[in-house]
Amino acid sequence: MLLDTASLYFRAYFGVPDSVRAPDGTPVNAVRGLLDFIARLVQDHRPDELVACMDADWRPHWRVELIPSYKAHRVAVETPAGPDEEEIPDTLSPQVPVIEAALDAFGIARIGVAGYEADDVIGTLAGRATGPVDIVTGDRDLYQLVSDARQARVLYPLKGVGTLQITDEAVLREKYGVDGPGYVDLALLRGDPSDGLPGVPGIGEKTAAKLLDAFGDLDGIMAAVDDPASGLTPSQRRRLDEARAYVAVAPKVVRVASDVPLPPFDATLPKAPAHPEALADLARRWGLGGAVDRLVSTLRA
Repeated sequence: MLLDTASLYFRAYFGVPDSVRAPDGTPVNAVRGLLDFIARLVQDHRPDELVACMDADWRPHWRVELIPSYKAHRVAVETPAGPDEEEIPDTLSPQVPVIEAALDAFGIARIGVAGYEADDVIGTLAGRATGPVDIVTGDRDLYQLVSDARQARVLYPLKGVGTLQITDEAVLREKYGVDGPGYVDLALLRGDPSDGLPGVPGIGEKTAAKLLDAFGDLDGIMAAVDDPASGLTPSQRRRLDEARAYVAVAPKVVRVASDVPLPPFDATLPKAPAHPEALADLARRWGLGGAVDRLVSTLRA
């Protein structure tokens, strides 16, 4: 089980009231919510291995070089020497170090790699897996990793983590008319304002799906632009022709990396906290006793 950790703690932050606070009054709603998410996921799905994948760089320079608008609207502070600071709620950012400390105290593998997003870590781990993989994320971009042949699914939270959309190839085809790899082409044609991806103007999700159904993949669509007998409408041909520069670089931006240099790690799901004293200190300081106890009990079970 691979967790898109930031996606999940953002959902926890907005899903758990900010009245959930530490003894000193500091909000800990994202921390408690994430720990309860993990407890529920382990209880319901019983993974053998669990990795919390992190955004060491939420806006990698190599993606921005290709598409400068990539996540540009979410930059709070530009940092020339390192990752830009992301605009996140004031009461969430102080909770992230607590989340990281709690994961470490539990002994849950936590992996982030400089220059890469959590999506890239997930893509690399999923590609290396020798058994079934469940990817837990609220980000549809990771639908591209869905593969029945490799037993890779996306568990997409619809309401908390108690109601998950189990996303396999049948679900993708029903909702979008594509398989996992086809989702990359669909996403880059459609665009994604939340990631600053412009897409091809005038080509929405339904049109993109129809084009992919007719021509197979992005290369087939672009070949059709140069074929007068292909059946593209004049407006589609013009729009795709004008978007050639974007279409040439967008696949590298949208497709998750599969070759991230990962550090050594042990993904085995712990049966008990790796550092019980540190965990007890965190529980006391931040008022997390209930959430910590629930996850400890679930791991032991």
